[in-house]
Amino acid sequence: MKNFQKIKMLSMVGIAFLTFACSDTEDEVTSLDETPTTADLLLSAQVDTAEDASYTIVENIYIENIDETRNNIVNSFFADCATITVTPNGDGRGNVLVDFGESCELANGAIVSGQVALNYSIVQNESRTVTYVYDGFTYNTNEVSGGGTIQRVFENANGNPQSEVTTSITVYFPEQDVTASRDANRVREWIEGVGSGTWTDNVFNVIGNWNTTFSNGFARSGEVMEVLRREATCPHFVTGTLTITKNNVAGILNYGDGVCDNVAIVTIGDQSFTIQL
Repeated sequence: MKNFQKIKMLSMVGIAFLTFACSDTEDEVTSLDETPTTADLLLSAQVDTAEDASYTIVENIYIENIDETRNNIVNSFFADCATITVTPNGDGRGNVLVDFGESCELANGAIVSGQVALNYSIVQNESRTVTYVYDGFTYNTNEVSGGGTIQRVFENANGNPQSEVTTSITVYFPEQDVTASRDANRVREWIEGVGSGTWTDNVFNVIGNWNTTFSNGFARSGEVMEVLRREATCPHFVTGTLTITKNNVAGILNYGDGVCDNVAIVTIGDQSFTIQL
């Protein structure tokens, strides 16, 4: 029943995008071929989850193995099935390789495989540059490749650690046989749990923008309007809004009022719809 309701709600969102696009002007008409399908909208939500969850792993690798507070870790995000190799170069630079093998369950319940590699530079002006690469990596059966660059600032204007991230990745969804390519720029501020030694109380504020294209021809862009809040123990953002543009038709995605759930509100024009992420 939940799956039926989910498909029904997402179908309504697709119809609303078409209606909103056609109502603006009689001179511009959006055809059915340009309207996102239910499958497109489902994939769009899935790539958001896969990309952000994969980067959360990178964030925890950094915190537990490179960050200045790493000696205070009392509750690791990584289980024994993850082999972590830290190779300092002796001059402030180094590498971290995390090998998850064929299957490894993380502390948050996600099943991953393959490797994630980080390369970190020397500290300059209270910051350092970190690059990361996914190698043969899967997150809950979805294949994630590519990587990105992080400018890690030890203290921003609010006194909090902050990562300025540039990402270019692809996610392959084997069940749908579709590949998504994403380029993103974001700022991720660590606002709670700094130095506590456990991943469970970490909270991040996220701003930025990204573009995603799919192998089936569907495209989507997003830009944060109101800061997104990511709590480490929740698989979804709990607050914040995102402007979403699908085939030149714009709407707003609202993640809610702080409750950890899989419910979000999509607004197009004067119409709003509840969807399950």
